[in-house]
Amino acid sequence: MRANRIGTAAAAGALAIGIALSGPLAAQESQDVTGATVEQWMTDLSNWGRWGDDDQAGTLNLITPEKRTAAAALVTAGIPVSLSHTYLTEPDVEATFPVGYEMLGPDRPGPFRSDRYTFAYHGYAHSHMDSLCHMMHDGRMYNGFVRDEEVTADGCAKLAVINFKQGIVGRGVLMDIPRLRGVDYLEPGTAIHVEDLEAWERESGDVLFVRTGRWARRAEHGPWEMNRDAAGLHASVAPWLRERGVAMLGADGTNDVLPSGVEGVTQPIHQLTIIAMGMPLFDNLDLEAVAAEAARRNRWEFLLVAAPLAVDGGTGSPLNPLAIF
Repeated sequence: MRANRIGTAAAAGALAIGIALSGPLAAQESQDVTGATVEQWMTDLSNWGRWGDDDQAGTLNLITPEKRTAAAALVTAGIPVSLSHTYLTEPDVEATFPVGYEMLGPDRPGPFRSDRYTFAYHGYAHSHMDSLCHMMHDGRMYNGFVRDEEVTADGCAKLAVINFKQGIVGRGVLMDIPRLRGVDYLEPGTAIHVEDLEAWERESGDVLFVRTGRWARRAEHGPWEMNRDAAGLHASVAPWLRERGVAMLGADGTNDVLPSGVEGVTQPIHQLTIIAMGMPLFDNLDLEAVAAEAARRNRWEFLLVAAPLAVDGGTGSPLNPLAIF
C-alpha cells in the first residue's frame, strides 16, 4: 500500500506549494536548516501524485514537447560540447572504483578488435545519471513506491533508468559560480546558496547545471576525498529548485555541499530532489569546456541532449551529455 506525502488534495497542494515558496520557505536562512527542516520539506516540496500515482518520470514531465522544440531553436552555431569527464581508469581517493578497461586479444589475427568496460559508476568520480530508484527514505522512493516491494536482486521494478530510455532533450542553463565569484574554482566545502543562483532566468522545465570548478581544482591540486569535502548546493536551495520548476539538476561534483551543514542528513539535496521531488540528477559532469564556450559566446543556455544506457532495472547510468550551441 503506497502512502502519498502530498495528501488527498494533491492538485491544490501543488499549487499552494508554488505560492508559499515565494515566502518564508524560500527565505529559509541557511543556518536554520536542520534535520527536522529537511524532514518537513520532504512533505512540503513533494511531487508525489502530481503527475499521477503511477508516475515514474518525475520532474522530467516539466520538459514538454513544446519545451523541446523551443530548446532546439537554441542551436545556432552547430557546436557540440561534451559534459562528461574522461572516465578514470586508475584508482585514487576519488576513483575508489575506477573504470575497468580491457583490450581483448590485441594480437589476434583478423581485421577487428574489441574491448571490455566494467563500471561501478555511482560515487564521486564518474559522470553519471541517478535514476529515481537510486535513493530511498523511510523505506519509500519517489511517488510512494515501496523499496521492499520494488527493489530486488534483479534491480528496480519501478523508477529505473529504463524510464528515461528516450533521453533528456531540453534547454540547459549553466550557472558558473566560480565565474560569478571571480575565482577559478570553489574550495571544497564551499556552500552555494540561493543568492548565487538568482541570476538564473526564471523559467520552468529547464535542466540546470551548476559549475563549482571541481575538475579545474583537481588539475591544479590533484584528487581529494570528495566524499568528505566538496563544494555544492546547500540544503536551503531545495525550495528554490521546486519553486522555479527545475526539471533536472547537474553538477561537476555530487550536487550537495559536503559536509552538508545539516546534522543527521548527509546529502539533503539528493534526498529532497530524488525522493521528494522526483528529480533525476547528473553527478560528476565536466563543465569546464562548456563554461569556456559559454563565456566565449556570452551565452549560458544551450540545447541539452543526454541519453542513459537502456538498462532495465538500473539505478542510474554512465553517459556523455552534450550541450549544443
